Amino acid sequence: MKEGQAPEGRPLDERGTGEAPPGDQRALKVSKYLSKHLRHQPERIGITLDDSGWVDIGTLLAAAAAHGFRFTRAELDHVVAANDKQRFTVDGDRIRANQGHSVTVDLRLPPAVPPAYLHHGTVARHLPAIRAEGLRPMNRHAVHLSPDRETATRVGARRGRPVVLSVDSGAMHRDGHVFHVSANGVWLTAAVPARYLRFPAPH
Repeated sequence: MKEGQAPEGRPLDERGTGEAPPGDQRALKVSKYLSKHLRHQPERIGITLDDSGWVDIGTLLAAAAAHGFRFTRAELDHVVAANDKQRFTVDGDRIRANQGHSVTVDLRLPPAVPPAYLHHGTVARHLPAIRAEGLRPMNRHAVHLSPDRETATRVGARRGRPVVLSVDSGAMHRDGHVFHVSANGVWLTAAVPARYLRFPAPH
């Protein structure tokens, strides 16, 4: 084990434990709570998103506290500002998730012209289905695509050893497929047929 590293290669924190500092753990917990209830299960804590996915922050904080998870407006603002993926947007006294919903919302994003190529991070076990069916939104409203390989690699790494596919988004757009881009730079489209995908060469 290298000096300055924790088991499993995790960097040591300032206490030398290899665990995230308490403040970081708290922010991560709040972020996951927001994702769960602003994207997937608002009804679980008795809140209702409007047609565009917004909810009043005071209502959200009160509902969370009533269901056993109390956090402050300051903590919420910190998570929104510090989240490296910019998952949430605050507009005055309301908040919404920027994308990734499984509940029905209309983010009212205008159509956008994509770059010539976009990227999608996945793992090897999904490749046979992708080769056969292309990319589908599954339980989301749209397929999520990344603007660069680095971002797609991080997305794929959440599920295991990442595999990055290139998407001929320029050709898709010319063929009539519609794209949108979320507030945090994620490209969205209804589906990606397999003919527009470029797979990495087998090793």
